Amino acid sequence: MKKREVLAGWAVLIWACFAVAAVGADAQSAGNLPKAKEFRIERSMPKEAIACIECHKREHPGLFADWAYSRHASANITCYDCHKAEEFDPDVSKIHYQQYERSDRKYGTKEYRVPVSAAATPKDCSRCHPDEAKQYSMSKHANTMEIIWKIDPWLNKGMNSDFERASGCYHCHGTVLKMKGDTLDPETWPNVGVGRINFDGSKGSCTSCHTRHRFSVMEARKPEACGQCHLGPDHPQIEIYMESKHGDLYTAHGDEYNWTAAPGTWTPGVDYRGPTCASCHMSGAGTVLTSHDVTERLSWEIQAPLTVRPSEFAAFPAKTNWQVERDKMKAVCMQCHGKTWVGNHYAKLDRVVAEYNDVYFKPAKKMLDDLYEKKLLDSTKFFDETLEVEYYELWHHEGRRARMGAAMMAPDYTWWHGFYECKKRFNSFMEEARELIRHNKKAYVATDFPNATGITEKPKEVFPKP
Repeated sequence: MKKREVLAGWAVLIWACFAVAAVGADAQSAGNLPKAKEFRIERSMPKEAIACIECHKREHPGLFADWAYSRHASANITCYDCHKAEEFDPDVSKIHYQQYERSDRKYGTKEYRVPVSAAATPKDCSRCHPDEAKQYSMSKHANTMEIIWKIDPWLNKGMNSDFERASGCYHCHGTVLKMKGDTLDPETWPNVGVGRINFDGSKGSCTSCHTRHRFSVMEARKPEACGQCHLGPDHPQIEIYMESKHGDLYTAHGDEYNWTAAPGTWTPGVDYRGPTCASCHMSGAGTVLTSHDVTERLSWEIQAPLTVRPSEFAAFPAKTNWQVERDKMKAVCMQCHGKTWVGNHYAKLDRVVAEYNDVYFKPAKKMLDDLYEKKLLDSTKFFDETLEVEYYELWHHEGRRARMGAAMMAPDYTWWHGFYECKKRFNSFMEEARELIRHNKKAYVATDFPNATGITEKPKEVFPKP
């Protein structure tokens, strides 16, 4: 009897072990399976909003999941609140009306029909974020279409094609949204450029930094958000940042930062150790308030051909006092650095600016003007003569890198990618220019310059005729 009881006990124990192992295996495998984000429909939502959510949950699960994880969702802000339009709005999606004629969907009836627009704009966002929208509207970001059409020879001289612009330049700078039939023109949409011109007259796209549909403050605080556009040979801010000590700290400790602190409370030394782009140019620190105007806190316009104060930048004069804004930036710096450190950094930057302006840019610009005056260069177009390209890259590539590297403390960009390259470019430019003058010889013009077919008329949406 006792032997049978012992055997039975062992059988139960073995069975229990297998059962526990099976449960453990199920739990382990369950961790690798996708788990649907649950969202509780609030009774206070209008029926049209519920229809949007239920439909997108089924048709676009990734879009729905992003929204469901967002602060918007927790605040009961739905697709309907951001995308609702008026019947007469030019960008109303006619195709979307077909969703209300589907017999295979509970919400596919005219009872839930509402006009919507695909492009949510800063004007839409301003209903809940008025200060941020107003600050953004005053920034260089929002007005970049006006700036580039005033100064960029690629546009003004028609030296690239309209599609090269749409697929390249306008991806970051923004398009002028247009309709093509009943839908948005594919040459202008999709687009989240910072200076996009919207149908409602607003400029820009909040989703440039706060991507759809989570609109995360965490994303916008990370340097990669800015690095989508601020990279490459002409404005390598993300590369410069990553080389700097600030970028080094972010790489080492970024996973420990409190990225989700409430807006206006993100504090150096408490929530993060080393700053990001947003920390210096937008976020509040100490007595300095948060701002969505990235033109603030700038004391030099270092992306311009000749470095000037922001208020003297002819293409878009800032309505700021550079000394006041420099003091704001210094106050941000002094959250982590001493007064002497910060003051000496700016003294070094000012010296870099002066040497770039006086030693490199001004002599090159004078030589270029002389060549045009002597008719040795043809001013009809731009980039179709080697010296025009040399001059352009001297300020637009190497000159910017030298100045931006100094501003953001990246010595390799200031010297090897900056002034070192400036020297080579400057010498090459001057040598060829003097040869043309010595022999009174006109420069070779590229007669088969490719794709110089872009329109040169400024967009009326940006430059309305009086």
